[in-house]
Amino acid sequence: MKIIDLSQSLYHHMPVYPGDPPVKIEQIHTLKKEGWRLRCLQLSSHTGTHVDAFCHMDKKGKTLDEMPVNKFMGPAKLVKVSDQFPREIGLAFMGQKLPVELWQRIKIVKAPFILVDKDCDFPVELERKLLQEQVITFTDLVNFDKLPNNKKFMFYGLPLKIKDGDGSPVRAVAVL
Repeated sequence: MKIIDLSQSLYHHMPVYPGDPPVKIEQIHTLKKEGWRLRCLQLSSHTGTHVDAFCHMDKKGKTLDEMPVNKFMGPAKLVKVSDQFPREIGLAFMGQKLPVELWQRIKIVKAPFILVDKDCDFPVELERKLLQEQVITFTDLVNFDKLPNNKKFMFYGLPLKIKDGDGSPVRAVAVL
């Protein structure tokens, strides 16, 4: 079994989506002074590698705490926009421009989620349509170059259970 970490590291003043609040990670307690380490984290629910709840762009959509935990994991496959998509598994897109019309093909194959690496051009309108169609979107993932071509893998991307949460950073991994 091989595990590939698909998550970005979170750090002080990391780049964020234009208009989002800056990331602040500050040391509050130290081993030397208090005998333990403690940091204060200030970040948006859509910082770094993260998942979007259906409510993020749909007023009728479920929040993170309303979504069953098993929805944030499952088999997936790295694909190109030009490929024929497999049915009923997650679809991973690396470094591509994703057209808005792609939502129709994703809906037809009943993909439960999509994975979008940090180098994809992922239009807001495509994200909105997918979330309205109950397709979970995981974005800003890394290390897709380590994923196998034409082979399924197990994906896990568990969010924090945020009450009324619209999204959450995740520790995303692929298990081969």
